Amino acid sequence: MTTMTRRAWIAALAAAPLATPGIIRAQTVSTPVRIGLLSDVGGPYRDVGGPGSKVAAEMAVQDFGGSVLGRPIEVLQADDQNKADIASALAREWISDRGVNVLADGAASSAGLAIQQITQEKKRIFLMSTPTSTALIGKQCSPYGFQFAADTYALAKGVGGLLSKAGGDTWFFITADYEFGASLQANTEQFVKEAGGRVLGSVRAPLGTADFSSYLIQAAASGAKVVGLANAGTDLQNCIKQAAEFGITKKGQRLATLLMIVPDVLSLGQDVCQGLVLTNSFYWDQSPQTRAWTERYAAKTNKPPTEYNAGAYAGVLHWLKAVKATGTLDADATAAKMREMPLDDFYNSNVRILSNGCVPHAMSLWEVKPAAEAKHRWDLFNLIGSVPSPDAFPPAGLFGCPLSPA
Repeated sequence: MTTMTRRAWIAALAAAPLATPGIIRAQTVSTPVRIGLLSDVGGPYRDVGGPGSKVAAEMAVQDFGGSVLGRPIEVLQADDQNKADIASALAREWISDRGVNVLADGAASSAGLAIQQITQEKKRIFLMSTPTSTALIGKQCSPYGFQFAADTYALAKGVGGLLSKAGGDTWFFITADYEFGASLQANTEQFVKEAGGRVLGSVRAPLGTADFSSYLIQAAASGAKVVGLANAGTDLQNCIKQAAEFGITKKGQRLATLLMIVPDVLSLGQDVCQGLVLTNSFYWDQSPQTRAWTERYAAKTNKPPTEYNAGAYAGVLHWLKAVKATGTLDADATAAKMREMPLDDFYNSNVRILSNGCVPHAMSLWEVKPAAEAKHRWDLFNLIGSVPSPDAFPPAGLFGCPLSPA
């Protein structure tokens, strides 16, 4: 080896450690920031969040500018089938093996609770839009978990109290047999009783039930003035359809839908749903801003969005703003910034996240109007009441979240 060659070899060895950080920096900058949605892609809650929430998340990324911290942003989605074990395994794999930086959506509350446990362990932000159980902002809350659409307390407050005060003072519940259904029924019962009403009974139906006949027979036999449907998605649609076939409402009982969305009405038919009451935090025809956003969303999906799609958008956008403001993907820093910054988007105006991760939107109470009164496409609801932010949602410490003052 010549003297010049030896010198060049030694110089190269000496320079190698100095070059490595530059290589790492280049790789880091080129690696996408990954947003992973764990959703119900093909099951009973497909139209609640599902593929539409991926579209909404991608719209948030687009509106943000497509990159953050100098890195491109990638949106992924997988089907957790509403099952806790599958959701947990996917969350762990995505964080540990695929470099997913933040998880979103969540599907059923049972799946959401499993994801929340993993994200707390791994210190990743979880942007919930579909899970609604108050357990997620209660005793099982997380410093990294944020509930961006609604919870069962807010869903129950309007319908349970309103119908009881209007004369529907006896109730029977048909309830989805898992955490979401139990939470929704329990919260509705609270408001029914506060309004002077009574609960005459209830029955649990497994998720994915196709035949509700035995449950509807029990509801009819109870003599309750109101049959509360503490379910959602295709389960809710099947229940309403079969209730119509049984003539439940013609015999004098009223159906209370505790979580109904626009796709449910479109699937069943506006006349079938006429007179049903529901509450939500977002309706596409609520304002010029919601109409403009819906026009963009519908151009990609040919469907109107739900509040859970809107929640996916709001969660992703708010997280990206927090990442930009802090200059880091660190979960502790971004979580603190998310609580510090108010939400301002097409349906949130100066909404501040509570210590337990609850996003306390304004909530609206609607009644399904007759098809003959519809003035344009997807004109489904009449506004009959509203509750401002944050009054519709539970106080931060109500359900025992250790992050919140008692």
